[in-house]
This record gives sequence, structure tokens and C-alpha cells, in this order.
Amino acid sequence: MTSTLRHGGVPGTDEAGKAGECTAKAEKRPGRWLALSVLVLAVLLVTVDATVLGLATPYISEDLEPSGTQLLWIGDVYSFVIAGLLVSMGSLGDRIGRKRLLLIGATVFGAISVLNAYATTPELMILARALLGVAGATLMPATLALIRNLFHDPRERSLAIGIWGATASAGTAVGPVVGGFLLEHFWWGSVFLINVPVMLVLVPVGIKLLPESRNPNPGPWDLASVALSLVGMIGIVYAVKELAMHGFAWHPVAVGLLGAAALYGFVRRQLGMPIPLLDMRLFRNRGFSAAVAADLLTVFGMSGLVFFLSQYLQLVQGRGPFEAGLAELPAAVGAVGAGLVAGSAARRYSVRAVVSGGLAAVGLALAALTLLSRSTGYSLLGTALLAVGVGAGFSFTVTADVILSSVPKEQAGAASAVSETAYELGAALGIALLGSIVTGVYAGFTGPAGTPAGAHESLGGAVEAAAKLPAHTSGALLDAARTSFVDGLAFASGIGAVVLLATAVAAWFLLRGQKLETGV
Repeated sequence: MTSTLRHGGVPGTDEAGKAGECTAKAEKRPGRWLALSVLVLAVLLVTVDATVLGLATPYISEDLEPSGTQLLWIGDVYSFVIAGLLVSMGSLGDRIGRKRLLLIGATVFGAISVLNAYATTPELMILARALLGVAGATLMPATLALIRNLFHDPRERSLAIGIWGATASAGTAVGPVVGGFLLEHFWWGSVFLINVPVMLVLVPVGIKLLPESRNPNPGPWDLASVALSLVGMIGIVYAVKELAMHGFAWHPVAVGLLGAAALYGFVRRQLGMPIPLLDMRLFRNRGFSAAVAADLLTVFGMSGLVFFLSQYLQLVQGRGPFEAGLAELPAAVGAVGAGLVAGSAARRYSVRAVVSGGLAAVGLALAALTLLSRSTGYSLLGTALLAVGVGAGFSFTVTADVILSSVPKEQAGAASAVSETAYELGAALGIALLGSIVTGVYAGFTGPAGTPAGAHESLGGAVEAAAKLPAHTSGALLDAARTSFVDGLAFASGIGAVVLLATAVAAWFLLRGQKLETGV
């Protein structure tokens, strides 16, 4: 623990003076912007994969015939695994080198994407998504940590983080559009194969352009801590998912308690280690903790909308995959624009004003989506998506900047992993809880006589079942199923709105006095 403090630097010491000279040289190095291009490619790799899954879900449902629970697992197991491993992988990058871990992870990510593309059963698809989560856990914290070490000037770093976030948002735009085009011309597995050419560019270019960085005094990579983190995260998220989906039962409660006990053991172990995987004292900084909590709750509130929107556009409103992808563009466009100016806005006004305002914008947009119906026009939907994108772009970019600037650069990997863990855990919990609410409301519809039981599992299942029924029965089934699905989506949006607006109020108070110009 004392070594961690020492690496933060103390002005006036010889060591700090040398560090200052190195920092000045690093700030003048022109290659840092080219290196950033490699990092944003890695972000693109992850975000494209996440967004195309939503478009491909109806096709996966038709081909692999998963149950409603299996369909949720396909959607959220990636987040479960990545949330459980991010802290461990961020700390591993601090130890063995962030560049090395990034390039290894990108290679494996591309290879596992092929397994996703050719999965033949729901169980194999779930396994492939889980393995992709292992690879994905190496990428996001490594990219943010390398930005922290490439850009020492606070304003340059803010711009770099804005570009990083804008690329992630661009990935959410590229994914549905490219994915929609592929789904209309090829089989659903093709949407995962688009990761391969990105990886083939990223790895050789990264070898040439990226500088290596690591903690000079890292300590051992504690496998017991890794296991505790993984068991804890997966146990808690699994319990929430099962309880939300099926109601109270002792089995998920027991798994959740096991997860909570594992996380408690993880925290106690970190506090007792000379050089921990994650320095828990980071959370004593109010700005750091508030930024992490804001990220988690924001993604939690948005995730039900994100996961089910593609199904709404395709299976309820009858849009093709490519058209559905284009319909989701306003969110990405808003996030790209907001992310690029978020740092400047936070310096001109205040961190809390930008973050709270962004969260409030997302909350109000979700509130507007409670008015969704089967025939809702695109003007309401497009405007709401644009507001979601702008609000999220402002909030996520500034909170990432706050988190990175709150720690010594030697701990950048672990701090970045905390940021990404909040994001992924929020997504997993949101899909689990809000997704289960949508599924629960949907499953309660009353279909015509002869409705197969599988039609109540998912909207994709209802569409599949309707194709095998007589015309009058088919139409009645689809009407009831679509109406019930929209009711569930509107209800989940309302819950998300409440969460986002409450988070906006909390962020206003917790981020009081926080500035981007200074770190801890």
C-alpha cells in the first residue's frame, strides 16, 4: 500500500522531478495521436460486437430456438463474465504491460468471434458469448489505461477520452447499420465475423505504434483475489436475474449470498495486501466513487431499452434489420457530438452540471418512451434516442475523465477497470432486472385458443409460432403478443427514467467541487 502512494509522486523530490521531465517529453511526442487510433479500433471491436447482437437476436431465436431464459443468457452472459474479470484484467495489464494484454486480448477476441458465428445450439452460443467476455475484459481497461499514460496534459487527455467515447458511440451506430446489411444478405453468424478484419488491422498496427506501459512495482497477481472477484460478480448478477425472472426461490438467494460473501472476502483481502489488485482507498475519493456509481446506475437504467429496442423496431413495427439499424443512429450521433465537447463544457461550467444535466436528459427521454405504442411515429422515437445519446455522451465522457484523473498513472489499469466494471455490471443488472420485467409483462398476454406455450417465452417465439397457425389465429396471436411486449418495454422505460432522474440529483450533490483540471 505504501508503494502505491509513493508512485503517486511528491512534488519536490528527485523522483518527482525526473517524472516531470519524462511527462514533458511525453506531452511533446507526436506519435500519441496515432497510438490513440489503435486504441479506438479496440473500442470499436467491442462496441460493434455488443450492438449487433440486438439486431441478430430475432434470427438467433428463430434458428437456435432458445427458451426465454436462454435468450436472456445469450444477451447478458458476456456482461456477467466481463464484469467479473475486468478488475483482475485491469490489474494484470498494470503488471505484465497494457500493450501486451491489449494485443493478446484482441487476437483472442477475433478468434472467439468465429465460434460465436458458427454456434449451432443455444448452449454453445452462451458458452461462446462467455468466452468472448473473457477476451473482452482485457480490452476496455487497457485502452483507457493507455490513454492515461499517453496523455499527461489534462486538456489533451479530456479530448482523447472524448474521442475514445465517441468511437464507442460510433460503434453503436456502425454495428446496427453494418449488421442490418449483413442480416439482410447473409446468415446471422456473419454479424460476428466483422470483428475479424478489425482485429487483423489492430494487432499489427498496435505492435508498431503503441508504447508499452506498466506499473514499475506491481506486486504479484493474486489468483485468490481473481477467483473471489469472479465468483462475487457472477453470483450477485445471477441471483438478481433469477429472482427478477422467476420470483423468490432459495437457490438464487443462496448463490447471491455466496457472491456477496466472495466480494466481502475480496475487499478484505485487498485491504490486507501490501500491493493489492485493486487499491480500495480509491473509493475514499468522493469524485471517484460518485463517478463510478453514476456510470453503473446510468447503464442500468438504459440497458432495458437498448436490449429490446431492436426487437421493437423489427418484430413490432415490421422494419427490416438495416432499417432498424438506421433508426437507432440518432443515439450514436448525439453521443459522438456530446463526447467530443464534454471536457470543454465541464471546464467552462462544472463537472456536476454536465454530468447531472446529461443524466437528466437521458431520464426525461426514457420518460417520453413510456408513451410507446405499436404505432408510435419515428419523430418521438428519434428525438428520444437523440436525447439519450447526447445525455449519455456528456455523462460518460466526463465521469471517465474524473475516474482517470483521480489516480496515479501506475494504477490506471485498475481504475479503468473499475469504470468499465461499473458499466458492464450496470448492463448485466439492467438486462437481468429490466429485461426480466419486460419478459414478465410480455408473458402474461392472453392469446387465442391453440396458442403454443413457446409463444409466451419471447416475442421471437410468438412470431415463429404464428407462422405455423391459421391466418385468423396467427393475426390474433401476433396482436396480443406485440401489444404485451410494448407494454413491458414502456414499463421498463419508466423504471429507467426514475433511476436516471434520481441519479442526476445524487450526482449534483456528490460531484460538488469536482474539477477536471486536477487529480487526487
